[in-house]
Amino acid sequence: MNAKIEELIDFTKTKLGLHNYYLKLHRLNRNVNIFNETVYTLCMEWFPNHVIEQEDDDLNPEGTAVIEINVNTRKFESVIFVMGKTYARDGITFSNKDIKEIVKWIECETGLTYGKQFELHKESDGELQFKECMEGVAVSPSGFIDVTLNVEGKLTSYSVHGQFPSKEIVKEDTYIISLERVENLAKEQLKLIEFPSYEQNKLIPVYAVEEIYVSNDQTSTIPFEFIVDARSYVKIDKIMYWDTAIMKPFERKEMNIFGDVTVDQAFTCEPSPDSFPITELEQEKCVMAIKDFLRQEYSSDTGKWMIKTLHRDKGYIHAILRANSQDNRIFQKKLMIIIDAKDLQVINFMDNKPMLGIFEQLQAPDKIAITNEEAFGKIKELFELKPYYVYDFQQKQYILCGKLDCHYGVNASSGEIVSLDDL
Repeated sequence: MNAKIEELIDFTKTKLGLHNYYLKLHRLNRNVNIFNETVYTLCMEWFPNHVIEQEDDDLNPEGTAVIEINVNTRKFESVIFVMGKTYARDGITFSNKDIKEIVKWIECETGLTYGKQFELHKESDGELQFKECMEGVAVSPSGFIDVTLNVEGKLTSYSVHGQFPSKEIVKEDTYIISLERVENLAKEQLKLIEFPSYEQNKLIPVYAVEEIYVSNDQTSTIPFEFIVDARSYVKIDKIMYWDTAIMKPFERKEMNIFGDVTVDQAFTCEPSPDSFPITELEQEKCVMAIKDFLRQEYSSDTGKWMIKTLHRDKGYIHAILRANSQDNRIFQKKLMIIIDAKDLQVINFMDNKPMLGIFEQLQAPDKIAITNEEAFGKIKELFELKPYYVYDFQQKQYILCGKLDCHYGVNASSGEIVSLDDL
């Protein structure tokens, strides 16, 4: 075993009190974060000493410690004791479950400052969730820190999700935006959407807000869906047309999403291939490969699909396609086409058509009785515009925005104001 890996393993054992455990397996992983930085982690599974054999190959035994540590910062990304059972000796313990003590420990582990970069979000019966912030302002995409303790105050799970960036990439600003200033945009974001109701066995037409981030200077917007996926994209926005079908059936190929990561790559922080830009030539070849795939698998759909974006993911290029003609359903037709980054040929795909099949079994919505303008008048006062620092992939920094949203909608057939949480 490599000396550096061995040192990390010993560090983990001592720090977490895994003296009653033995290391079952370990592997190196790498991911690319939203800043296009390559992050290497060592993933370990520690079995309790009394577990000789694994009864179920797919399930880890109770008390197994599943741990992921950043190879270069030596900070834990996650620590999970399976089924909340720990056999750690002299491990991480908060005897009184004191929040101040837990916060202090998190600050030491992460290097973050409470109140400035993270704050308590939820707390219930030994479970605490902290949420990322910047000087008290919410952040998107948001980071979370989860901590779970057992009745004795022993740590049974800890995980850090998200980036928690340094102040150097935050464009600090004074929040000046208001709902009055974005009223026209608010009207545009109010869309007629059909929500499925399984109780009534029908589709319910509702005017609801499509969330969006508006920059503080109101010169730009950031779509909510780009932030949810939290990765860098190349915009394509190209409708696919063809004249002839390809009669040969498409054959899916298996994917290898783990790949092999060497110790040298990890400790020299070699950039992942996923961090490289998709060149114009690669984009052209991807578009050609996608067209050939559509000619095989969706041969009668010429003009019906638009390539929206391309992005790299674990050695592959993912293409996101949307139906060129959209309806009012809450979930829209979507294709994800997976392309081998080496030969730029399509190897697999995912279609959300099976999920959308549930809509076909529901009754059609009632007749629309009110206009978009009338619906806006009804819920105008219920709109929200909250400050957020949002990562702008173009500027490669966090900018201050207002998140335009509304938790209510208007039933388009009855004119009644409804809570979207109840739909």
